[in-house]
Order: sequence, then C-alpha cells, then structure tokens
Amino acid sequence: MSTAIVILGFIVIVALSSYATYLLLKLQRQKKRQQAEQAEREAIASAKRAQVLDDIRYIATAMTEDRCEISEGVVRIGRLFEILSLSERVAPEFPALFQHFELIKDHPIMEARQALPKQERMKLDLIRMKSEAALEQGISDDAKKLSAYQPKAMH
Repeated sequence: MSTAIVILGFIVIVALSSYATYLLLKLQRQKKRQQAEQAEREAIASAKRAQVLDDIRYIATAMTEDRCEISEGVVRIGRLFEILSLSERVAPEFPALFQHFELIKDHPIMEARQALPKQERMKLDLIRMKSEAALEQGISDDAKKLSAYQPKAMH
C-alpha cells in the first residue's frame, strides 16, 4: 500500500510540475508577444513623428521660398507641433512664429470664414496683417531655422 501511495504521489507531483511548466512557458510567450507589439507600436509612433517633423521642415522651406503664405505656414506648423505635443517646448526657440500663431490660431478658415460678416473678416485680416508686418523678419528667421530643424532628445 505504501508503494502505491508513493507512486500516486509521484504521479501527482509530475502532473503538477508539468502543468506549472506549461503555464510558465505560456506566460513567457505572452510576455514576448506583448513586447513585440509594444515595439511595433513604438516604431509606428516614431515613423509618424518623423513624418510630421518632415512636414514641418517642408512647410518652413516653402515659407522661405515664398511658396506658402506666412500665416498659412505659421498655422500649419503650429498645429503640427501641437500634434507632437511639442508646442510649449519649442516656442522659445521660434518666438516670432509662435507669437503670430497665438494671435491667429483661433481665426476661422474656409467656410467658417466665409460665413462671417464682411466687417468681421476685415477686422481679422487687419489683425493678421499687422502681426505679419511686425513679425515678418522674425518669422522668416524662424522658418529658416525650422527648415533644418532636428528636435533635441527628450529626457
């Protein structure tokens, strides 16, 4: 009888250790899969970030070559930096651009602009043009710097 109990105990121990090994291997595979998925998400985010930075450089170059109006370029660049959540971090590097952006970022565009009364549109245009005239050289300098912009490493 005692031999039967020892054999039964041994079988139970082998079965439990086999199940534990199975669960550990399953957990290990799950962790590897999660790490691979995380790495893929990070690679996609990094590629998206690089594309947005390329877009910023392209718009800045277009501004310096007069292929893009000052205010349009400023709004596009400002919005792209907002997408990257870098606006506050880079604003001190490009003060004229962000000063103009803060002034015009809430101005309506396209259909919303057309829906405004003519007097309101003229008022907004006057504000925009005054800012453009006052900040033109600074914005141009900022656009030249942005043409070759490489963000500093994040800490």
